[in-house]
Amino acid sequence: MTSTAIQATTQISDADILAQAKAWKAQGKGVALATVVQTWGSAPRREGSQLAVDDSGAFVGSVSGGCIEGAVIQEAVDAIADGKPRVLDFGVSNSQAWEVGLACGGKIKIFVERLD
Repeated sequence: MTSTAIQATTQISDADILAQAKAWKAQGKGVALATVVQTWGSAPRREGSQLAVDDSGAFVGSVSGGCIEGAVIQEAVDAIADGKPRVLDFGVSNSQAWEVGLACGGKIKIFVERLD
């Protein structure tokens, strides 16, 4: 997967993220939205933080400050392809701790869904 960040992930508003998702949809691209729905401990982003992803893997926004973005982007691309929403759990105690982890040591739950 080739990912292209549209804008620095820490300098974009929620309105800009949704505007980019809408622009991608207008271009005929598949789009998914990942939203932080729950955090524990020292998670790097607040609940409600979002990441929009198009079907090529381009993205805008952030759900973790870079710790897990790659894994979330891949799940978003998969959600665009199969249309199935997902709930992703990341943290030091899950099975992905050695593959994808949060440097801050917290836990984060992310909901990913294709935008139709």
